[in-house]
Amino acid sequence: MKVTRKIIEIDEERCDGCGNCVISCAEGALKIIDGKAKVISDNLCDGLGACLGECPQEALKIIEREAEDFDEAAVEKHLETSKAKEEKQTMPCGCPSTQIQSFAPAAGCQGANTPTSFEKAASALTHWPIQIRLIPPTAPFLKGADLLVTADCVPVAFPTLHRDYLQGKTVMLGCPKFDDVQAYIDKFAEIFKTAGVKSVTTMIMEVPCCSGLPMIVKKGMEASGVNVPSRQVVVSTRGEILEER
Repeated sequence: MKVTRKIIEIDEERCDGCGNCVISCAEGALKIIDGKAKVISDNLCDGLGACLGECPQEALKIIEREAEDFDEAAVEKHLETSKAKEEKQTMPCGCPSTQIQSFAPAAGCQGANTPTSFEKAASALTHWPIQIRLIPPTAPFLKGADLLVTADCVPVAFPTLHRDYLQGKTVMLGCPKFDDVQAYIDKFAEIFKTAGVKSVTTMIMEVPCCSGLPMIVKKGMEASGVNVPSRQVVVSTRGEILEER
């Protein structure tokens, strides 16, 4: 049933697709589609505007228009469906990409004989899988870990990631623009709540769509009720560190 009520409107000219509003929408009413934020269904938007303050471009505002009435039952069903989809993606299926593995780091003479040049440097990766959506919160390598949460473009742009940031850390890699934001928040909340994480470093690119990743980690931490030391690193598209805080 359509009624005249308050609802979110998005200025596509201003929207740069950063995804910050998607993260802040508890109802899951927003989604990045073709590089722009969209209200996926009017009945999922409560019109309260929790997402407004997260938009760096001020592309969102509350208007009053005729729209489907807000439906809490539809929201619950939508969130359950999204969560089930994420769980289905991460369930063991025999595929090598989902098999949990831990790798022993090089030690003793082996470590001493490893070349330090960029061309021949050894991998600092200590586990598998590395994609956020494939790592279950119960993975043994998360216990007491120093997390390195990185946007998936970072390893390509930043040539010395293994040497400078990955050593001794557990890496989790994903894209805040194309992946399921709420599922990521829920997963990080569970990880922070149960894994005893010691620290978290978030690495993102300088492009706007990457800015959602630190917010995902932050909201997951807030939802867990646990606070761990954290820092953020911003990498340029030319592979240089622009900011570290």
